[in-house]
Amino acid sequence: MSQIGRPKAENPKNIRYSIRLDAQTEAKLKKYCEEHGITKGEAIRQGIYLLLEGKK
Repeated sequence: MSQIGRPKAENPKNIRYSIRLDAQTEAKLKKYCEEHGITKGEAIRQGIYLLLEGKK
């Protein structure tokens, strides 16, 4: 019998953060995401990786 539902993700994103942004920063983030076809969460994850790489 086959399993029902979506397959499990390799790297589930189950940790949540809540942040506060001013309107100008949120507008820039939204525009960036629309231009690059990514979600706000993905853009923030990419930003975190850039910060961590800069420390090396």
